[in-house]
Amino acid sequence: MKDHLFSADGYRQYWHGLLLGVLIGMAPAAGGQTCQSAADMDAATRTVLESTGRRYFDLAARGDTAALQQNSIPAVAASFAGIEAAVKDNQAVFSGAQATVRPPYLLTADGNEPLARAEFLCGVFGKTGQTTDSAVFVFNNLPAGKYGLAILDVKGSPDSRTLTLILQPIGPDWKLAGFYAKQAQLGGHDGTWFAQRAREFKTKGQNRNAWLYYQQAIALSSPVDFMSTLGTDKLYDEAQAVQLSDLPLNGQTIDLAAGGKTYKLTTVFPLIVGNDLDLLVKYQAADVSNTGQCFQENTAVAKALVVKFPEFRDAFAGVVTRAVEPAGRDYGSLLLMKDIK
Repeated sequence: MKDHLFSADGYRQYWHGLLLGVLIGMAPAAGGQTCQSAADMDAATRTVLESTGRRYFDLAARGDTAALQQNSIPAVAASFAGIEAAVKDNQAVFSGAQATVRPPYLLTADGNEPLARAEFLCGVFGKTGQTTDSAVFVFNNLPAGKYGLAILDVKGSPDSRTLTLILQPIGPDWKLAGFYAKQAQLGGHDGTWFAQRAREFKTKGQNRNAWLYYQQAIALSSPVDFMSTLGTDKLYDEAQAVQLSDLPLNGQTIDLAAGGKTYKLTTVFPLIVGNDLDLLVKYQAADVSNTGQCFQENTAVAKALVVKFPEFRDAFAGVVTRAVEPAGRDYGSLLLMKDIK
C-alpha cells in the first residue's frame, strides 16, 4: 500500500493504519461481528470516542505528528511515515477549519484470528435494507478486536474534507489505528451536485457521462470507501441502470483504435485539474521512456475517445491521458476539449 494515494476517481484519499483491503457490500453479518451506533452505546463511551477524535484532529491540525505517533497502537507507530505524510498534506486545510464530530460507531470483531471479511451492520434497518439511521462497514483481513470510528466533517475555505479515525482501546486510552482524510468536494461541488448532474445526463441519453458522474457522487458521499449508507446505496442503484459495456469497468480493459493502433484502456474516470473537471484515461504501454512518442500516442488516444463518445464534450473540460507501464511508471498529458477537432 502506498503511503498516500491520488486515486483515479479524482479525489484525494489517504489510507493508513491497520485495516487491510476494503470492500463495500451488504449481506448478513456473521456471528461475533457487532456494531453499536451512538444511540446504542453508553454515554461514557460515546463521549470518549468523540473527545478522542477531536483531540487527534487538533494534533493533526497543528502538525504534531510526534504526539499522534505516541498515541498510536504499536503496529501503526512502528510504521508511521504514511500518516505523517497525510498530516502534512492536509494540515493547511485542517489548521484553518472548523471540525464537527459525527455520532461515533463502536465495532467488535470476536475471535483470535483476523477475519477474512468482517461486516458490521449499524443502526436501524428496514424491510428493504438501509434507513436514514443505518450504516454498513465492511473490511477484509480485519484483526479481531474492538474498534471505535470517529468521523469529523472539516469545513474550510474554500476546501472541505472529512477525517475518519480508527481507534483501538489499549488500557484506559483509545489509540490511533487508522487515519483517512478525504476531500468532500471537487471543484467546489459535493456529491449531491454530481448526482443531480448525473440524472441530467441520463435524461439526455448521455449514459457514459451519467455513469461517471454517479461514481463521483458515490465517492464524495461517503467519508471512507468501506462505509455505505442509504444515500450511497440509492446512488449505486441509480448508477447500475446506466452501467456500460464500452468503458473499462471492474478491472476489465476496453480496446480503442487510435492512429492505426489498438490501445487497451484500463481506467476512465473524472479528475480535477486546477479549476476544471477533466476526464482521466489510462491505457497499457510497454515503455514510456520515449516521451515524445508517448505524447503523440496520448494525443491520439484522447482524440479517438472523444470522437467515439462526443458526449464527453458536455461533461469535461479536457482529457488527461496516461500511458502506464506494467511496473506502474507512467507518462501523462492534457488535451483540452477545444483542441480536439
